[in-house]
Amino acid sequence: MNISKHRTVEEFILLGLTSQRNIQIVLFVVFLFCYIVSLTGNIIIITLSRISSRLQTPMYFFLSNLSFLDIWFTSSIVPQMLKNFLSVKKSISFTGCVAQMFIALSLGGTECCLLMSMAYDRYVAICSPLHYTSIMHPVLCTKMAIGSWVGGLINSLIHTVFAMQLPYCGPNVINDFFCEVPSVLELACTDISLNKTIVFFFTIIVVMGPFSLILITYGYIISSILRISTSVGRRKAFSTCASHIIVVSLFYGTIIFMYMRPPSVHVANQDKMATLFYSVITPMLNPLIYTLRNKDVTGAFIDITRKKIATDKGYGH
Repeated sequence: MNISKHRTVEEFILLGLTSQRNIQIVLFVVFLFCYIVSLTGNIIIITLSRISSRLQTPMYFFLSNLSFLDIWFTSSIVPQMLKNFLSVKKSISFTGCVAQMFIALSLGGTECCLLMSMAYDRYVAICSPLHYTSIMHPVLCTKMAIGSWVGGLINSLIHTVFAMQLPYCGPNVINDFFCEVPSVLELACTDISLNKTIVFFFTIIVVMGPFSLILITYGYIISSILRISTSVGRRKAFSTCASHIIVVSLFYGTIIFMYMRPPSVHVANQDKMATLFYSVITPMLNPLIYTLRNKDVTGAFIDITRKKIATDKGYGH
């Protein structure tokens, strides 16, 4: 990557969520807990999806991809944030800032595409249940997952390359808790109108594109559910989509709020809360949303636990 040579900034100062020391200590404890819960929940989902036969389905293939993504998403942001809570000088190197921005952008774009793939999986399961196995075969699922990761990578590469071509000669204070593109661009000592246009254009493609397809997909899903003759059947069909609908609402709601508003209505504290929600809170909630009241995951966990107990007692093989 050709990082701009016309810069004098070697590091950035992250203002974070607050400047009050006593609140920073409390936030350190809170977000350390959130980070541990996020890592634990997502690792459990990945592990269960790999070793449980009842979870060898396209839905859990995409869910394990989402969990893997969320682990790296939070890990690219939270450790630096925790460090800054306890540090007097809340700095990050220029290279570290570029890396953090690139990783977060890449994973955010990938999540948009993965959620779209998961919506298509639910569409096939409900609208074409008899052909589900033949349509959602492993090759197609793998291609959709790879396409999601590649799409996120390309999106991030474009944003990062254009951002790093700008001269950064001071100031170097970022009014955020991590290096997000809009916050970093504001520090460039040149006109950034082109970069803002690029951010808005690719937000429409990477965020609003998949989101629009998800809405269309759920239009067909709801139409199919309403045609089911029994209330039990309708309830069962809707329950298979409920977790995905909640995750999509949480993730896309905050992303759209953050990136699709006119610049004139942006408020720093509101932006921080929106960023905090989609980058830290949502990855923690995803495994909880997908596991609570989910009989497949609960059953898989019970099966594996019983096998482990039996093995420990000498009854296993």
